[in-house]
Amino acid sequence: MLKSIEQVLPKSHVGKALHYMHKLWPKLTVYAESGETEIDNNPVENAIRPLVTGRKNWLFSQSVKDAKSSAAIYSVIETAKANGLEPFEFLTHLFTHLPNIQSIEDVESLMPWFFQK
Repeated sequence: MLKSIEQVLPKSHVGKALHYMHKLWPKLTVYAESGETEIDNNPVENAIRPLVTGRKNWLFSQSVKDAKSSAAIYSVIETAKANGLEPFEFLTHLFTHLPNIQSIEDVESLMPWFFQK
């Protein structure tokens, strides 16, 4: 890279790419210095993809109330996933038992971390 960067015009496409790579080289190689660092962040990208999709979908809600309702349902689904549950199964359980709640303890018993099949 250092040899090539001196041999190409800085404003050419290759020159721009080499200068960009040279500027970011320390960040590009940090993963090689530590065995704990991943080369990519795909798990993070995959984790936030549903949130980004949801955010785009909320733009098309008919009202603020609709957007808040969508966000609430989406939060429940993502919380179920984060607790290792199948969302449809958890929602079925939740909507079956939610009308029968009598106390705050009943509400707490419906939390995903208390869900038992």
